[in-house]
Amino acid sequence: MDFLASDALLGRGSATPDEHIAATYVAAVLEQYGIAPAGDNSTYIQRAVILQPKLKAAPVIHYGHYGTDGGSGTSWTYGQDFEAEYFSKPAFQGPLQRIDSETQSDPKQLKINKGAVVLVLGKDRKKARSVIFAALNGGAVAAMSGAGADHKAWDQAHEWPKLPKRLEDQAGGMGMEDFGDVLLLSDAALAALKGVPDGTVFSLASELGESERSFTWNAVGKIAGTDARAGVVLLSAHLDHLGIGPAVNGDNIYNGADDDASGTTAVLELARALAVGTKPRRTVIFALFGSEEAGGLGSTWFQSHPPVPLDKIAANLEFEMLGRPDPKYASDRLWLTGWERSNLGPALAAHGAKLEADKRPEERFFMRSDNYVLAKKGVVAQTVSSFGLHKDYHQPSDDLEHIDFQHMTAAIGSMIRPVQWLVNSGFTPKWNPGGRP
Repeated sequence: MDFLASDALLGRGSATPDEHIAATYVAAVLEQYGIAPAGDNSTYIQRAVILQPKLKAAPVIHYGHYGTDGGSGTSWTYGQDFEAEYFSKPAFQGPLQRIDSETQSDPKQLKINKGAVVLVLGKDRKKARSVIFAALNGGAVAAMSGAGADHKAWDQAHEWPKLPKRLEDQAGGMGMEDFGDVLLLSDAALAALKGVPDGTVFSLASELGESERSFTWNAVGKIAGTDARAGVVLLSAHLDHLGIGPAVNGDNIYNGADDDASGTTAVLELARALAVGTKPRRTVIFALFGSEEAGGLGSTWFQSHPPVPLDKIAANLEFEMLGRPDPKYASDRLWLTGWERSNLGPALAAHGAKLEADKRPEERFFMRSDNYVLAKKGVVAQTVSSFGLHKDYHQPSDDLEHIDFQHMTAAIGSMIRPVQWLVNSGFTPKWNPGGRP
């Protein structure tokens, strides 16, 4: 952890040479522990090509009868009428559907028209965001809302939005959150929609230029089990972070000690423990993913180029941010994302894991780590964490000085025996009804 989170690695930025160094280091540790390689060409490393799409012009929104004979429509200008809070797709088209966030007691119960462009009304930004995420999860292609009073002035110069990076051989860009666009509307644009009926077709168009090319790296090893029919357990974390960024108090290296050198350390310690003594019944794969911070691209590459078929993976435990205790729990406790979605968490807890349910479902942690990439493919995949929303998240101050090593040691140690049980048992985790994403 000292090496991974050191200034020498310059924050292990996604798809940078520093991420490559981190992956190479992790591979060397796996080899030292006697773990076999499971990457490309009998090595420990998987390499993927990443493309960064570029816009040639600002995106434009049209609605109404724009471009049709005998009708008139409206065209919105980027930076004047709307901005992109999240820009995942350079083009979309769909009918307008209004939702008032102030009247929604449970956003999960929303009925979203598939392919709709949802206009979320309401002044409470927290409620509006909950509805936005529910709408996108429910099949909307885009969501629009008022920018609010805290947004920067609309008469300022606006940079064009950035599209998410994507893997070269895959159409989709985001492995973890492949959502539609989230757009912020100016007061004037929002007011202009008062008389526009639901069902009016909205479309966004963008002109793309040439993409920039880079690479990301995963480190992957395995212990071959004694029973080929027993399935595979995948233990994972992400080894990248944010790299170099805006300076805060004179520091511009985003070390990522908790996020996620702590999780990488946990996986390596589990690898060391499982490599000692007799081989486990199940095959165990250890995967340390690159470019999680760029949208789960390393894990997306892994799931499309797995060392074993995905249907052979009985369970995936992702380890994310274990370096500090969560104040909502006892100091020796961890929590599991999506606890209610499967029977994996309760089974591990019954065998000694100090795991509890995630008490912050509104944060959508289940969808915010590499486990989600595997879960969308049917693998029972969940994340172990003790992240308590500390103020050093995604800041240069996420360094070793802020790590609680007593907690971290206890947290990792508490998972060894339960994981040893899992890799030697006949228990196969299952999604609960409605739990699979």
